[in-house]
Amino acid sequence: MYIGLIAHDAKKKLMQNFCIAYRGILSKHELYATGTTGRLIEEVTNLTLHKYLPGHLGGSQQLGAQIEHNQIDLLIFLRDPLAPKPHEPDVNDVVRLCDIHNIPMATNLATAELLVKALDRGDMEWREMYK
Repeated sequence: MYIGLIAHDAKKKLMQNFCIAYRGILSKHELYATGTTGRLIEEVTNLTLHKYLPGHLGGSQQLGAQIEHNQIDLLIFLRDPLAPKPHEPDVNDVVRLCDIHNIPMATNLATAELLVKALDRGDMEWREMYK
């Protein structure tokens, strides 16, 4: 499965800890991330990620294009709902694209854990019929 990872600045440490906790599951899949988030995850987990530009420099748009081409099966996007971003339209586009293309997406830790555990159980295999 192809997993996208994005985290706003205030959530980057949380994303690192999440990836440490679920390293065993994540290591079985192809991981894609916006630039800074990907670098920070790699530093603490030794996981290999395909990194795009930082989100505010177009990384969110690059990941969005991958979603549009049905090349992402699951997205974990740890958002900071209390601090609006100047590139908020790009952020909202990623959320909208997940809805349009039926991509499961987590925007908080609780949902991220549910999706990763479902992935590990094989509950995401239905995504294969979309390819």
